[in-house]
Amino acid sequence: MMNTIETTISSFDGTTLYFSKNLVDKPKAAAVIVHGLCEHAGRYDYLTEKLNGRGFNVYRFDHRGHARSEGKRTFYSDFHHIIDDVNAIVDKALQESSGMPLFVIGHSMGGFASASFGTKYPGKVKGIVLSGALTRFNTKVAGELPLPLPSGTYLPNELGSGVCSDPAVVSAYANDPLVEKQISVDLFNSLGEGVAWLKQHPAQFVDPVLVLHGANDGLVSELDSREFYGDIASADKTLKIYAQLMHEIFNEPSRDEVIEEAIAWMEKRI
Repeated sequence: MMNTIETTISSFDGTTLYFSKNLVDKPKAAAVIVHGLCEHAGRYDYLTEKLNGRGFNVYRFDHRGHARSEGKRTFYSDFHHIIDDVNAIVDKALQESSGMPLFVIGHSMGGFASASFGTKYPGKVKGIVLSGALTRFNTKVAGELPLPLPSGTYLPNELGSGVCSDPAVVSAYANDPLVEKQISVDLFNSLGEGVAWLKQHPAQFVDPVLVLHGANDGLVSELDSREFYGDIASADKTLKIYAQLMHEIFNEPSRDEVIEEAIAWMEKRI
């Protein structure tokens, strides 16, 4: 079994975030995992085990307003908050990794956060891996943004059926007490502004990046990843769209192939 060290970290504005570490003997690199909307760090145990097995220390956290972290539930008043939370975690991981190569792995909304982190804070990490990342909003999962509803309005989390083709994963997601059951309009509208900002600044994204997406992703269009990949200024960039796979490519039945691809890519950049 993995030995998970659970603690907390104070983010840029003092918000307390749940923070966990899975450390290995003689690590060769480290990775920060950035989870998606409504979920939490614990859903990445399998990916973490695989990374640990290859000599990577792994750092995880719950986004503010999610699971074990402080903050108004699934709420952002400013998309920069999610970026600066990632930056706070990266700074902590860099400090603890003492010169080891550090990578960021972001899924879905966490992919938005990671792509935006790379845009706002270029050159801090060795590379960024994106999984089903929300970078363009080609699939209007929440309808047209901004949603014309009062601030503080909440909508039910209806993402579940789209997360994976494995019914066991969908069922576990639905029954997970740490998965948030509602999403604020403010979060969707902040993300809408964030995606517009990301689209305006592709020349600032210069980090090495591996962009992965499932072709059958019903929550975030694979077109997001194609467009992001085409627009960014990175000299070292790779795009892979997996036929048949849905949103959570790290949880799909063929997840080992996807995870291997991500780890091999990072290993080449150590």
